[in-house]
Amino acid sequence: MLIKERVPGDVLQLKELIRETGQAKQRDRYRMALLAMEGMEKLEIAKLLGVAKSTVENWAYRYRDGGIEALTPHKAPGAAPKLPRERQEQFKARITSAPLPGDGVCTLRGKDAVRILNDEFGVSYTLGGVYDLLHRLNLSCLKPRPRHEKNDPQKMAEFKASAPLLFRA
Repeated sequence: MLIKERVPGDVLQLKELIRETGQAKQRDRYRMALLAMEGMEKLEIAKLLGVAKSTVENWAYRYRDGGIEALTPHKAPGAAPKLPRERQEQFKARITSAPLPGDGVCTLRGKDAVRILNDEFGVSYTLGGVYDLLHRLNLSCLKPRPRHEKNDPQKMAEFKASAPLLFRA
């Protein structure tokens, strides 16, 4: 495997990076490119460094196509969120506020959030996806049980006092 030096001085720079780099994986990437430039075969490089032949090809070709900067791996960006970031605060405000009369419930649950996202925001989430979204928005699904809007503490106390079968301390 013969990879040519892209920029004069890359061999010296790779040797310096190999000496300075403390991360073993990164150091091996530099070694793969350097050994390929020195004319060593990919099977020999793979055996020497204890990696697969395809790994040697990948990093040597990355150097060939992009130079030393291409030997530093970059994290993949991942999929774009279904609910755009600019609308997440709007969704958070909708969830943290009191339920609307059209919701038909006294408190919102996960399946209500799925419905709201589908109907009002036009995105389809599963129940698990909604819980992940709520977690990313720093919302907790664990809340104390809400009091019903028709709850009357005075009537409850009267019932407890007048009920014949309740134990009184």
